[in-house]
Amino acid sequence: MTPVVPRPLLGAVLLLFVGAAWGSAFPLMKDLITRMPVADVLAERYGVAALVLVTLRPGCLRGLARGTWPAGLALGLLFGVGQTAQAMALHDLPAPVSGFAVGSYVVITPVLGLVLFGVAISGRVWAAVLLALAAMAVFVLLREAEDDVVSLSALAVTLLSAVLYAIHTLVFGTSAAARRNAYAVTVIQLGTIAVMTGLLAVPDGLALPGTPSDWAALGHLAVVACALGFLARSYGQVHVPPVPAAVILSAQPLWATGLAVAVHGEPLTASVLLGGGLVALAMLLAVPPGGPFRAGRRGRRRVPSRWRRRPVRPCERGSAPADARSPGWTARPGEK
Repeated sequence: MTPVVPRPLLGAVLLLFVGAAWGSAFPLMKDLITRMPVADVLAERYGVAALVLVTLRPGCLRGLARGTWPAGLALGLLFGVGQTAQAMALHDLPAPVSGFAVGSYVVITPVLGLVLFGVAISGRVWAAVLLALAAMAVFVLLREAEDDVVSLSALAVTLLSAVLYAIHTLVFGTSAAARRNAYAVTVIQLGTIAVMTGLLAVPDGLALPGTPSDWAALGHLAVVACALGFLARSYGQVHVPPVPAAVILSAQPLWATGLAVAVHGEPLTASVLLGGGLVALAMLLAVPPGGPFRAGRRGRRRVPSRWRRRPVRPCERGSAPADARSPGWTARPGEK
């Protein structure tokens, strides 16, 4: 299969869409799980998303290259466990706090990249890690002062989800099978999460949304946030390396906060503003020197050697007349 030429601008646009789609899911998910069990919402959300993508491309799972299924299953398990833990913790966390805690994976990703893959980390990234820790402290301490207590256990579970998301980003970015067949891997991921959460939901019966607005929310979560969001992320990470991808995806907490304030009336307090500012600064520091688009320049397609003009060597001068159709061209010895 011909290697894909990196198109960093396309990848960045796709990942920005993912950040917006996933950010919009925070307040919708928080509202929906007050009327439906978490496992039921997740099973229906990811099951519908997988069916949508299979319907669009019925033959997407046929004749897959070796390693595609294991890559999709592993990625699905990583994201599924993280998503389930995050959704359960969302009961005890305001949507902005949950969004910013998950967004801290932008600094967790390069740290795990060092530990798991030996990727060197600059001083600015370590500064970003400290800023992210300071942001978490701001959320906890100032929220308590505002009489809006944050559950430390729920915050810890959400941070664990962020670690799993960081590993998911790194594994996808280093998996040749995942990058080679992004569509199929996306479908396998979604199906894996649907089966995993379905096993948790089935013992108590699968509850369905009870109102048209709940069906609309579930539809948005399934089609926009999951089907399109996961597909855009898979193709986006084909063009953007893992750490810059995490930086671009970190826009989702900003979307979550904006929607929670605008739609659900959650207060825009000092802790959200200060903590959000610290996280935003950490995200900027986590960007590698040169920005996320350097990879695209390194991946520029090389011109095949047969298309290049071969310089005329002194020993070949006069060995053959120049071809009038190609000025400067000289025949190789033995050519006519």
